[in-house]
Amino acid sequence: MKPTILVTGGAGYIGSHAVLELLDSEYNVVVLDNLVTGFAHQVDPRATFVEGQVEDDALVRRICSEHAISGVLHFAGSVVVPESVENPLKYYRNNTAASRALIEAVVASGVRHFIFSSTAATYGLPETVPVTEDAPKWPINPYGMSKLMTEYMLADVAAAHNFNYCALRYFNVAGADPKGRSGQSTTGATHLIKLAVEVACGKREQLSVFGTDYATPDGTGVRDYIHVTDLATAHVLALEALFADPANSHTLNCGYGRGYSVFEVLSAVERVTNHEIKRVLAPRRAGDPDCLVSDNRAIVSRFGWQPRYNDLDVIVRDALNWERTLK
Repeated sequence: MKPTILVTGGAGYIGSHAVLELLDSEYNVVVLDNLVTGFAHQVDPRATFVEGQVEDDALVRRICSEHAISGVLHFAGSVVVPESVENPLKYYRNNTAASRALIEAVVASGVRHFIFSSTAATYGLPETVPVTEDAPKWPINPYGMSKLMTEYMLADVAAAHNFNYCALRYFNVAGADPKGRSGQSTTGATHLIKLAVEVACGKREQLSVFGTDYATPDGTGVRDYIHVTDLATAHVLALEALFADPANSHTLNCGYGRGYSVFEVLSAVERVTNHEIKRVLAPRRAGDPDCLVSDNRAIVSRFGWQPRYNDLDVIVRDALNWERTLK
């Protein structure tokens, strides 16, 4: 029987997909989520669900003891970049301070393996694209900085304790479980594909395109979109790598190494949905880079990661199918 894994934020968008991937790979799973942005109904019933805070030391220690936790996948936190600029202390509390408390509790409980949900926002405005893991880290918002600070904590803890970790830096996550078991349900989402399929489903009238004067072929920002299920698979591979080689830790990009502009994404949504996406041109947002695309060679070579859904139309289709199930 495979070991039991604690997934924090497992009722959220990415976390719920990681739970599915773990369960499908025959791991036992305990989900810890405060349901501030997550949904209990998105936790697969094969998992054990605990409602609570990741910074609750006694609770985390009890979970680790009662369920013999062997590894942690840490997704819990706040993720809206503009909000982090308006309310930085919330992000340093929910992301950095809460992560510090969680790490302390699991290390004290003897848990030796930790997967951390990091972000490409740690790079800030990269000088070269595609971005490699050793590129300079200069976050331009509190969200990116709060995640980078946690990466530093993990490195220091791994140096001092019998503990290893993998920090996975996500690029633009989109799509939904191809089997329709989970998807992005958050209200007020800011992700382009989510907003576009909401327009296609008649849930919003139009979509704003922020900036058409970027140094890109069509003037709109270019991003690397990764299917959420491929990302979930990367987490399971990372966990297995930590179990197999407890002396080493990893910090890796998660993307496809291919960028699409805002206009290209909207064209894909129109193609898949056969619905015109009404767009309103708006000024660019402060701090948005022209182009943010991953160099993913490290995760491919190190973990043998083989994306199954590396197709923009497939990502849009799965996002659309999920959106149609939401009221």
